[in-house]
Amino acid sequence: MTAFAGVLLVGGLAACGGGDDEADGADNGGGEDGDVSGEITVWGWNVAASSMELAIEGFNEEYPDVEVNVEDIGRIDLYDRLTVGLAAGGSGLPDVTLIETDRIDNYVSEFPDGFLNLSEYGFDEYESEFGESKIQSTQNSDGNFIAAPWDIGPAAVFYRVDLFEEAGVDADSIETWDDFIEAGTVIKDATGSHMVPIDISQDDALYRMMLNQQGAYYFDDEGNIDLTSEESVQAMEKIQELHENELVANVDGWDGTVTATVNGNVATVPFGVWYAGTIMDQAPELEGDWDVFELPAFEEGGNRAANLGGSDLSIISGTDNPDAAYAFVEYFTTNVEPQMAALEEYGIFPSLLSAYDKGYFDEESAFFNNSPVFRTFANMVEDIPGANYTSDYARAFRYASDAQASSLLQGQSPSETLQQAADQLANETGRDVNE
Repeated sequence: MTAFAGVLLVGGLAACGGGDDEADGADNGGGEDGDVSGEITVWGWNVAASSMELAIEGFNEEYPDVEVNVEDIGRIDLYDRLTVGLAAGGSGLPDVTLIETDRIDNYVSEFPDGFLNLSEYGFDEYESEFGESKIQSTQNSDGNFIAAPWDIGPAAVFYRVDLFEEAGVDADSIETWDDFIEAGTVIKDATGSHMVPIDISQDDALYRMMLNQQGAYYFDDEGNIDLTSEESVQAMEKIQELHENELVANVDGWDGTVTATVNGNVATVPFGVWYAGTIMDQAPELEGDWDVFELPAFEEGGNRAANLGGSDLSIISGTDNPDAAYAFVEYFTTNVEPQMAALEEYGIFPSLLSAYDKGYFDEESAFFNNSPVFRTFANMVEDIPGANYTSDYARAFRYASDAQASSLLQGQSPSETLQQAADQLANETGRDVNE
């Protein structure tokens, strides 16, 4: 197995470098801030926590008087303890915590004074170092950074090269979702494989990717409910069309998706970059039979970039050592070396744009048809539109999934099911619905 393959393997289990300092990242002021000292605790989980541990040695070369303790307490436990601690005014919390990108708005809304304003410590100078989608999701309504951007999940279509070849379909010919459906019918007739796995009643991941690539989401930039937008209806109609053409494998949760991926029940899996490791881990015998192409667009020449997943670092406002906490967050998120260590060791995909200059992204993967798949994902990051998750993301996710189930399983009109979802969400949240 190549080093590249090993990275993706470990990264998939998480599902969610090098060079001189001047070339590898932004100046973090290590020389000027060498007097920063103290002890800080950082919360994370799984390989994200391991990635932060990898960074301690390099951090201490610049901040030798700061002791960093990384605690891997598990994803669910972290959120439970974070919520309880913030409700108790910061009791029992670490100095720094990992938070998934789609949860930041909810925590900031519920606990507006719970996190340090990183802009006051100078993080604004790094705004140009990240893509639009990461900036929007880590700043609050006043444009201040409440979290420092870390990993990201650019999405593409993983596909079975052997099944495409058996059906005589050229992946490069698929530019739009209409092309995708047309190719899917040919592949289904020739191989019996469906085109996509969807947990129809429980997860709207494909719908979210389709929204995001169109520059839309559950909510607009003002926080109004946008489920009834033209982009939203178009996305759900396209998924309904996939289902009507018998191209959707209705799977049961994550395990069902993985099973369909491994046993050939699906010929493609549109997902975030992190899914590469899952495929490699679960189907090692399929080395060379997988590859990647960009998400199809809704019209020829349209945007093919979207995001699914990612996490960021925030500092608890009650920290006893804000300078040391900020020094670590700044070092970890704005220097290339820790980004590359996390990618090479654990398959965690960075959002720091300067990291993409590394030749590592151009290495070919034997598992993925000798393609430089990391470069494919890196090239789309700056084209990913922002998404306004809001504090009601979880509620919107539930109602959008319900709309998907009604559209696909009951054959109802997507415009009607999405209107119902929007009305339910408005009734529960008090938000306005865009007409």
